[in-house]
Amino acid sequence: MLDASGPQVLRRAPVAWPGLGAVAALVVGVLIIASGGYGYHRDELYFLRAGQELAFGYVDQPPLTPLLARVASELFGGSLVGLRLASAVTVGLVVFFTGLLARELGGTRGAQVLAAACMAVSAILLAVGHLLSTSTFDLLAWTAVSWAVVRALRHGGYPWLLVGLFAGVGLQNKMLVVFLLAGLAAGLLLVGPRKVLRSRWPWLAAAVALALWAPYLLWQAAHGWPQLELSSAIAAGSSGTSEPRRLFLPYQLVLISPLLVPVWGAGLWRLARDPASGTFRAFAVAYPLLAVVFLVTGGKPYYLAGLYPVLLAAGSDPVLHWTGRGATRLRRALLAGALAVSAAISTVLFLPLVPVQHLAATPVVDINYDAGETVGWAAFVHTIADIQAGLPTEDRTGAVVLTHNYGQAGAIDRYRTELGLPPAYSGHNSYAEWGPPPEDAQTVIVVGYDRESLQRWFGSVEPAARIDNGVRLDNDEQGTPVWICQERLTSWAQLWPQVRHLG
Repeated sequence: MLDASGPQVLRRAPVAWPGLGAVAALVVGVLIIASGGYGYHRDELYFLRAGQELAFGYVDQPPLTPLLARVASELFGGSLVGLRLASAVTVGLVVFFTGLLARELGGTRGAQVLAAACMAVSAILLAVGHLLSTSTFDLLAWTAVSWAVVRALRHGGYPWLLVGLFAGVGLQNKMLVVFLLAGLAAGLLLVGPRKVLRSRWPWLAAAVALALWAPYLLWQAAHGWPQLELSSAIAAGSSGTSEPRRLFLPYQLVLISPLLVPVWGAGLWRLARDPASGTFRAFAVAYPLLAVVFLVTGGKPYYLAGLYPVLLAAGSDPVLHWTGRGATRLRRALLAGALAVSAAISTVLFLPLVPVQHLAATPVVDINYDAGETVGWAAFVHTIADIQAGLPTEDRTGAVVLTHNYGQAGAIDRYRTELGLPPAYSGHNSYAEWGPPPEDAQTVIVVGYDRESLQRWFGSVEPAARIDNGVRLDNDEQGTPVWICQERLTSWAQLWPQVRHLG
């Protein structure tokens, strides 16, 4: 329907508070119940350690997620459920904002609930909602910014300040929000409404976002912009969640659910073609534009995930109207079935429902890489503790642990107190910034390096063990070699630049 004030402004229905609240609460509850399954993810272990080194920035990320990890640690100790509580609440807000987006785009109460339900059963939502990750809060940032932009395009004025606020907070978590803002700005220039750019409000919003982002930018500038080097490494495929460019577009069909592609596809068509949605056509430009940008630059497939809430919101009303025409029972059954099957598949693949001892026999880890990264960390640290306990007394005192990646180091630091291990050292990302071992450390338990590399640094390199997670799961740490190294050939100060690496 159109508002009487003008042919291009869609009328807003009342907010479907009970329906949206129920869908959001259900998602939050399911995620809290499942949050204690398996174990820490390597990134969560890293965030816990980074939270002990609070700063305005890190070489690989802004400060928000490590800060939240620190808060969770202070409030809940070592509770995995407590650590992931913020993520569960965050994706509940994503679901709620998706429903509010549907309302701003003219959706009825039923359309609002349908949009929220589609988001609630999506693969990407459950994947990021189960873990404490930068992607979790980035998804909320994109959704909240999209909602604020739609409101600002409808009404002008102060809602633009909400755009700046949400964007600025999001930029303290992840830099991807810049791409959303750039894509929408390009859309406004190409298809309008261009008049909004002649108002002072969007520029005030940009100033708010920049002011909130400034501490991190200053930190990056002072440290030589390491984020740019990291981005190049990710584009080259160094991340575990990187995918070949040829899979970028096919992945878009599964980020929500293959069965729900018609919903967001209808939303994209509506934003691009429906005259009544012309005010919001910039979103229809931003989606393909950012797809091309991320594809060309080697971005990860999920980088586009933040635009799906607005596409689902735009598509929910036409899809709901479709179910009310013709064979209504059949059409409603098809929609309900698509939601139910999507929920079942997403839950099994992205929540820890399969018993860990059977996980290796399923395709779960082949589809959901992150599931494998939550298995085996306690066994990993016990292996290191057993090696240290087996050292001669004169070598055990003052021995240190050096790891190849931040997940290994984070695991040592998480469990070391209860197992009597020394702090971990690593040259990976921000761990390198926290310094090398003390100069008097002569015996080093080294994890994840090959013998050839270590023989350039140590005169004695002896194999000690290989990591075994105990459930035969082929994840990134299974079979990793562990060495006992002595007779260091140079000082740690000279060695550390060779140990440092980003990725």
